[in-house]
Amino acid sequence: MTDVRVRFCPSPTGNLHVGNVRTALFNWAYARHTGGTFVFRIEDTDAARDSEDSYAGLLDSLRWLGLDWDEGPEVGGDHGPYRQSERFDLYGDVARKLVESGHAYYAYDTPEELEERREKARAEGRSSGYDGLHRDLTDEQRAAYEAEGRKPVIRFRMPDVPITFTDLVRGEMTFEPEHVSDYVLVRANGQPLYTLTNPVDDATMGITHVLRGEDLLSSTPRQIPLHVALIAVGVSQGVVPHYGHLPFVMGPGNRKLSKRDPGGGLQTYRERGFLPEGLLNYLALLGWSIGNDRELFTLQEMAEAFEIERVNPNPAQFDLKKCEAINGMKIRELSADDLADRLVPYLRDADLVGGELTPEQHDLLTAATPLVQERMAVLSEAVDMLGFLFVADDAFDVDPDEAAKAFTADGLEVVRTSIAALSALEPWNTASIEAALRGALIDGMGLKPRKAFAPVRVAVTGKKISPPLFESLELLGREKALARLRAALTRAD
Repeated sequence: MTDVRVRFCPSPTGNLHVGNVRTALFNWAYARHTGGTFVFRIEDTDAARDSEDSYAGLLDSLRWLGLDWDEGPEVGGDHGPYRQSERFDLYGDVARKLVESGHAYYAYDTPEELEERREKARAEGRSSGYDGLHRDLTDEQRAAYEAEGRKPVIRFRMPDVPITFTDLVRGEMTFEPEHVSDYVLVRANGQPLYTLTNPVDDATMGITHVLRGEDLLSSTPRQIPLHVALIAVGVSQGVVPHYGHLPFVMGPGNRKLSKRDPGGGLQTYRERGFLPEGLLNYLALLGWSIGNDRELFTLQEMAEAFEIERVNPNPAQFDLKKCEAINGMKIRELSADDLADRLVPYLRDADLVGGELTPEQHDLLTAATPLVQERMAVLSEAVDMLGFLFVADDAFDVDPDEAAKAFTADGLEVVRTSIAALSALEPWNTASIEAALRGALIDGMGLKPRKAFAPVRVAVTGKKISPPLFESLELLGREKALARLRAALTRAD
């Protein structure tokens, strides 16, 4: 199947919604599975909401996710331009052809007239969709309306028969004509609507399969007849796309996940330190499975296995804890060097390292990363876990609550004993540090490990929870470790 052409066509109106990310992923995977073409285009006809920053953000988001496109911005292709704002002449020409051929018509109803007729239809138990009153106006009637100063919209003339199609996810679907009325293609001010621009782009770009969210299912019985009309007027490449509607992604309260919900926007995941491969792995599981109860797979493995017919039509519940767990497993699949490189931006944002790591910082991070790799769910956790190794001496501080609990009279005695045990220790490595502290605190003072090591941990890391203590002391170095232990005594005084 080398003729499959799918598309992802978001609007540049801010933070990309994770539901849209899943839509992009499923389209990408289907294109890669079939050897087809993944088209990326931008629906930027809403001048009030679209922005160049959001446009740049969309491109950056797909690059970060690793969803490469075959046609679209920055890549080019034979069907450009790939921004709707650069295709207005095409939409105007298509609208004119549809009117001239009788597939569309001018309608002069005022909003007040429309609402009055809708209210009457609802009161009588009829459909409140457009009643077709202006479907067959004579030239004289049109002229009379225009003499009143009315500006017409352009409506598509829906066929008066049921619309039946086979949804790739949901099977055969039928919509009766009374539920799919004539709809507006072009506003009275000449602005083309999504109902025209989206199908025209699909038609002129030869899109064969439209995989999109369930919320757009109701537009499909309108778009299929429009595609037939576009073929008739010579606009289309002769293809009526196959449609597949992906299940809703549900958020809190069992309602559709919104971009405004916590965790609804992609940027949140980037800032928290989700791996793109971790987030995509989880999103793939929202409505699809690779089989054999597998939860972890690569993008390439997904592409090889992806079949749209295996997508579950039922709503999928977004579970942040599960997403974090999947991401944590993906973190543990990384090499230590790869993970260390990915941690640098988060340490930099926290002002723990500069623009470029010094050789000493690089070596320290490389050595420290394996200590936290098994404990991390997201990359940003490295700031709390490893910050004590990189913070400047004059900026190091101990959590006041933890200090109050750790530095009791007994705790301070532990600190003094630790200083004595470590001051002349040779060599300074994990094994010798562990032996010295266990001998001094557990054997010498008769303490249990928790009582023995908690004050030391708080003194040198600033927190009760940290990477393994003995390894941390080795990485911190004798001088810094002893200075922090002595500072704990000074602070108590």
